[in-house]
Amino acid sequence: MTETKYVYDLSEGDMSMKPLLGGKGAGIAEMNRLGVPVPDAFTVTTEACVAAMNNASEWPDGLAEQIEAGLKRLEERTGKQLGSPTNPLLVSVRSGAVMSMPGMMDTILNLGISDESVAAVAALAGNDRFAWDCYRRFIQMYGEVVEGVDQHVYEDALTALKDSRGVESDTDLTAEDLKGLVATFKQLSNEALGGEWTSDPHEQLKRAVNAVFRSWLNPRAEVYRRANNISRDLGTAVNVQQMVFGNRGDTSATGVCFSRNPSTGVKELYGEFLVNAQGEDVVAGIRTPRPLAEMEAVLPEAFAELLETMQTLELHQKDMQDMEFTVEDSKLYMLQTRNGKRTAAAAVKTAVDMVAEGLITREEALLRIEPSQLDALLHPGIDPKETAKPITKGLPASPGAAVGGLCFSADDAAERGGRGEKVILCRYETTPDDIHGVMVAQGVLTAHGGMTSHAAVVARGMGITCVAGAKGLGIDAAAKQLTIAGRVYAEGDVITLNGSTGDVFDGALTLVPPSINEDFETVVAWADGVRRLGVRANAENFEDASKARELGAEGIGLCRTEHMFMVADRLPAVRRMILSESDAERAAALSEILPMQQADFEDVFTAMKGLPVTVRLLDPPLHEFLPNLVQQSLLVQKLELTGAPADQVTAESELLGQVKRLHELNPMLGTRGCRLGVLYPAIPEMQTRAIIRAALAVLAREGETVAVEIMIPLVALKTELAGQRAIVVKTAEEELAAAGQRLPYTVGTMIELPRAAVVADQIAEVADFFSFGTNDLTQTTIGISRDDAENGFLQAYVDREVLPRNPFESIDVDGVGGLVKMGVEKGKGAKPGLKCGVCGEHGGDPDSIEFFHKTGLDYVSCSPFRVPIARLAAARAQLLYG
Repeated sequence: MTETKYVYDLSEGDMSMKPLLGGKGAGIAEMNRLGVPVPDAFTVTTEACVAAMNNASEWPDGLAEQIEAGLKRLEERTGKQLGSPTNPLLVSVRSGAVMSMPGMMDTILNLGISDESVAAVAALAGNDRFAWDCYRRFIQMYGEVVEGVDQHVYEDALTALKDSRGVESDTDLTAEDLKGLVATFKQLSNEALGGEWTSDPHEQLKRAVNAVFRSWLNPRAEVYRRANNISRDLGTAVNVQQMVFGNRGDTSATGVCFSRNPSTGVKELYGEFLVNAQGEDVVAGIRTPRPLAEMEAVLPEAFAELLETMQTLELHQKDMQDMEFTVEDSKLYMLQTRNGKRTAAAAVKTAVDMVAEGLITREEALLRIEPSQLDALLHPGIDPKETAKPITKGLPASPGAAVGGLCFSADDAAERGGRGEKVILCRYETTPDDIHGVMVAQGVLTAHGGMTSHAAVVARGMGITCVAGAKGLGIDAAAKQLTIAGRVYAEGDVITLNGSTGDVFDGALTLVPPSINEDFETVVAWADGVRRLGVRANAENFEDASKARELGAEGIGLCRTEHMFMVADRLPAVRRMILSESDAERAAALSEILPMQQADFEDVFTAMKGLPVTVRLLDPPLHEFLPNLVQQSLLVQKLELTGAPADQVTAESELLGQVKRLHELNPMLGTRGCRLGVLYPAIPEMQTRAIIRAALAVLAREGETVAVEIMIPLVALKTELAGQRAIVVKTAEEELAAAGQRLPYTVGTMIELPRAAVVADQIAEVADFFSFGTNDLTQTTIGISRDDAENGFLQAYVDREVLPRNPFESIDVDGVGGLVKMGVEKGKGAKPGLKCGVCGEHGGDPDSIEFFHKTGLDYVSCSPFRVPIARLAAARAQLLYG
């Protein structure tokens, strides 16, 4: 039997092998094929990681031997040897996931340096300080990542040394200082580990590879994967690469660059670098880096070669590139290239510009933009009328504006943000372990770090406002205080961030919605030319309907009438209708409500004239319009105990009796939806009159009206829909006859109960359309209450991967999705022209939209601000699946 190949040399790979070699391994292999200068390397595959992960971290047979063989070949190609006291090979050991996960997993640099080899490293470089700097860096990274030594053990020792020498920067320490620091680090490591420091470089390499494997499952990586829907089954590759050194002196440097601005998408110079530093100094925000443009004056030849390489890589990959580089003694080496993380605005502009430049087609452009990214384009900005002066300024790391209360730890931010509070996470610098706090924050403010620091990269990818490297921040995390220009801000004090300018303001400034630019309009127009699925919105007032139309909605897929009933000036009449003792009393109350409903419908129909509007008849149980049972009981008790007037006590007691009569133990499955219409036919009759009269009034006033679609909710039986349809049709025809006009209208139902999907062929016989109410269908299929589950066990189910995702956010394809598929197939089978849509919140979720496209639905309906997302997602589904 052929042994599985787990190790590939640099020359054996290319970008097509990304699933096997990971993004980093495939990227360096592809650069090598293009003739770009890349340090030699070999890659341990993602398959090896998955095999170890599935076997309690035990390596698969042959992996250890293949790594040793790969190392032997690398030594032969470089002419160096790992651990050699005369010509040592130093390597980096870096993760490389298939999907980019910046900062989420671990890296070890300078592996191979030791007491035996440090002198040779110094001699070969002609630089003692450089050698001891590499050695202290290795001990710190290896100790933290591989052996689990607390990072503060090393940081505290380094800080103490700098303080004792009276210097601020690591680069100000001498070779002797660093030699002493190495001895200190070794002693601290031995104390932390309870034994001798492992000095065998081959053993260190094995442990380092294993540590990178383990980091695939670390908490921050798990959080990032869940947030970005990345499967844990992919694993990470491990790249073992010959070290090149940006810390060899003033002719050496390290940096990060993008081929276009990842915040705006503009094709301009963007990046940062540090002289006499290693890569982690830049991306970890340890030192504040310099703008890339300044590199031309410092290292002109390497700078010119870098610009040429950036252009070469972008043209080859046909996408914005995010690159890491090192300059060693004025020679440029590229360490990584990948498609760059970018803001939504940059994604849209880059796509539009690259089409104009002839690099990609419109169809490729649509596939480049993640639909959910468009949501970030609708984030607010600071009102231009605001005249407040900033209290400090940092780097504009991720655009948008954010207002929130200060929070000084990721745990506190996660807790407060999880409760719905708006928080600004303020840190000296963020680390990958802060991901859970960053995710729920309105914005992130850091004292250190640059435009390519961890905080900046993660915030941009998530559409979260970020100001990095702000000047003059005094952060006392233990005391939960921030000092700026002598003023102390405590936890919870409100500040405002402008991530587009880097400004920080005291207090809460007024935010305004952003304007949608020409590039945005161009992309969604391209999407409209491709997609098959229609896109409607859920709206029940003029403002929401107008916004939906502005954002490209092709009608309303769900107009909820109960929200109109909840308005304060209607509630008394609604309650009189509910509490009526006779049909006459109920009819009188309904006649009072009718003109109110008609006025509401006229507003919506005016905003949507010329387009279809689906109006759902009254759905919730009647007790929702009455006082809470417990609150009303307490009120009556209070009135009785305080000697309130008898007529008031009587009235409130009678109301309490009605509340008790209508109270249900499980109202979600109780007297609601079409069941109300069966018990009280006057309700659907009144609502139908209001709908038809509103449509006719808009027609008379505007010269056109909407295509009326009347939807009966919570149908489980054909007989239910047949009876309600008869009421609607009879009433509509009476109104049209009285007006002497004809108006096309249709009558359909929501499919939101499992039985309705199972017998959809029967129900279709008396329906003009189906609209799948996937919110309730999810509850009734899985057997969970949304409110109870989301506040209870559901997040634990997702965290522990009992469920892959929250089924209320993205459709449960196998269960709920199976019923939707059955309903569509049975419904259209019985009535080929049956229109089928979806009006649950899943209608705005890109993954769910992909499923609805494949299932054959005709349209999706979602909240107004998700309409552009749905338009793009529908186009991508068409391009991917036809």
